[in-house]
Amino acid sequence: MDSAAADEFDTGRFEAGRNRLASLAYRLLGSATDAEDAVQDAFLHWQAADRRRIRVPEAWLTRVVTNLCLDRLRSAQARRERTAGAWLPEPLLDGDPMLGPADTFEQRESVSLAVLTLMERLSPLERAVYVLREAFSYSHAEIAGILDLTESASQQHLHRARRRLTTARRRGGGTDPASARKVVEEFLAAASSGRTERLVALLTDDATAISDGAGLAERLLRFDTPRRIAAVARAGFTPTPAKRRLAGGTPAMHYALVNGAPAVLVVVGDKVVGAVTFDIADGRIATVRGIAAPARLIRLTAAWRRHEPDTPPLIPRW
Repeated sequence: MDSAAADEFDTGRFEAGRNRLASLAYRLLGSATDAEDAVQDAFLHWQAADRRRIRVPEAWLTRVVTNLCLDRLRSAQARRERTAGAWLPEPLLDGDPMLGPADTFEQRESVSLAVLTLMERLSPLERAVYVLREAFSYSHAEIAGILDLTESASQQHLHRARRRLTTARRRGGGTDPASARKVVEEFLAAASSGRTERLVALLTDDATAISDGAGLAERLLRFDTPRRIAAVARAGFTPTPAKRRLAGGTPAMHYALVNGAPAVLVVVGDKVVGAVTFDIADGRIATVRGIAAPARLIRLTAAWRRHEPDTPPLIPRW
């Protein structure tokens, strides 16, 4: 095989695993944009390497991507961004290949917005061990080789990560999809018509709402009582001409699944201008997340444009 053919063959081997690598990077970084950058950097490493000496390309590339992501998490810029109180994971529409494996509960949970948010509490190594073990089923021996740890250290990092992420597990075993959709529809109907008492009834006693303020606020906006959340939801979902101007037109409200959770997407034309996701526990809403910063919705919008909704919008013209 001549060099050109060998390069083409090796590029094909990399591309065959790109989605898996992107899924790994997304879980580690919580950002699709940063994940794409990490995978592209890994490709440059792959091109520069003596590939004849790489016996197991998948393992080699997993190690490279993981360590590139760890470098990003440890960087001064990342520490500033993630400790400034203005960071939320980038939401992805269900079906996006970057969400990766979803065969087990652990795999689905590891890419939920709840877990991606709570993973900010972990050290970079704890985060890496958790993702490699829970989402990709690597053994502790394999993780030790990827991260230059002992097997015992890998086990300890996983134990600490699981303990810190316990609060992300869905209480009461979760809610079936049909019931979850009904709760979201009721929430939207109550919010858009200003029915505060109905909103309060749909929220758990310890409900939390988080918003990125459309990227305009320096810190995330947090609301921690059902009545306060209801007031904010009522104000946010009641249509006004000023809100339509801010959205860039008259939105439609669509039901969707985002990172495995029920969501309302605010869509103008074919552009997603807002995503509101819900964590539901025992038939009531435990967490509401509002994401409207344009930079966090780029990939979701691209996926939405390829998506064919199987049901009419919840609100055709808001």
